[in-house]
Amino acid sequence: MSCAKILDTVYEYYGRELRGETSMPLLLRIQVGLHLLVCPDCAQEVERFEVCRDILRYDFLPPSPPLEDSIMAMIAEEENSETENPVTIPGGLSTRGWVIAGIIMLVSLATAFIGLDFNKVALAAGMSFLVPVGITIGIALTGYGALFIGSHLKELRERFGL
Repeated sequence: MSCAKILDTVYEYYGRELRGETSMPLLLRIQVGLHLLVCPDCAQEVERFEVCRDILRYDFLPPSPPLEDSIMAMIAEEENSETENPVTIPGGLSTRGWVIAGIIMLVSLATAFIGLDFNKVALAAGMSFLVPVGITIGIALTGYGALFIGSHLKELRERFGL
């Protein structure tokens, strides 16, 4: 066999081994081995190929550890730590701070109708101007209330026995 044919055979059967197919037959393996004994260029090329193959297989990208066990351990640890030490967000507003901010917001929205500029705009635009203003106030108060209730569910549940 020629050198090119020997190298093609070696590369081809290596690809088959990767896919899990049969390895090189015994007679072909003997033929390749004898050629490699006689031809130093092919022997050197096959040696380089095997070294590169081993580097890529084992050293280039080391096998990753199974992630399932470590992830499940982290989840179990997190669940245990949450029951022992509930998570608190530092710098958040207390319930009293939320109520005071809500009252300030309600008063400022309610007093928006008292100003002189509002009367001029309302007279120029007519009564249809009050509909978008009312919707805006309603959205602001509803959003603020939803944020307050959503962030204090545990406290409200304990306070009202729900």
